[in-house]
Amino acid sequence: MQQVKMVKDHGIALVTIGTPKSIYLTAETGDELDAVTREIESDQSVRAVVFTGGSPGVFIQHYSVQELVSIAEQLRASGVRFDERSEPQSFSLDSACSRVETMPKPAIAAINGNCMGGGLEFALCCDIRIVEDGPYQLGLPEVTVGILPGGGGTQRLPRVVGTARALEFMLLGRRFTPREAAAFGLVNEVAQGKALERAMEVAGQLASQSPRAMAHIKRLARSAMQKPLDEGLRLERNLLMDLMTTDWAIDAMKAYVRGLEGQK
Repeated sequence: MQQVKMVKDHGIALVTIGTPKSIYLTAETGDELDAVTREIESDQSVRAVVFTGGSPGVFIQHYSVQELVSIAEQLRASGVRFDERSEPQSFSLDSACSRVETMPKPAIAAINGNCMGGGLEFALCCDIRIVEDGPYQLGLPEVTVGILPGGGGTQRLPRVVGTARALEFMLLGRRFTPREAAAFGLVNEVAQGKALERAMEVAGQLASQSPRAMAHIKRLARSAMQKPLDEGLRLERNLLMDLMTTDWAIDAMKAYVRGLEGQK
């Protein structure tokens, strides 16, 4: 059964993850997300992407624990051991998450319900997170089953909410309501109505902007914490000059100036 579906319209790619009968992430879901994000990245007509869940009240419940048990038993039976020096395992879901972060198009997570474990880790890869208000839960509770957030959660959550909060949330396996998640900065906004409707509204605004400007802004902001300040400022200035010479920017700035003159 297909786990990931995509439709494109007016520069926006809407990606639906899961179905009412399949609310968990699996290897199959990861493969499909990997393929879909590759297509979005290379499609110049797509200017913004929205990810949402395919079941009412569920964005992504979490990664399939049943599948994790199967993987764990196979690894133990093989006798393989892992430590800090081991070659890390690679999964298609990891590739999809990295691509969402690095592709030049802005990505929005329209969190329409429960968003736990691997589901929240995927949402953390998106540039903007909009959650629907309701009796839903968000969190990284992996510690309660003896493991850790292995889809990027230990690395991305501290970058979003800070190290102290991230440690508290993960060590205690805390779960949050949408409003609590917004108060902690885990999500950008609690939608007044449906998360998808609000996300599509925001995506429409993004799709109307200069794709080149959005790509540069995303690149600069995403790399800001990894670069020395002087290096980041130098790149920022050069990319600003690059944008200023485009027809889009010159026309837009001239229109703005004419508007100011018209107010006099």
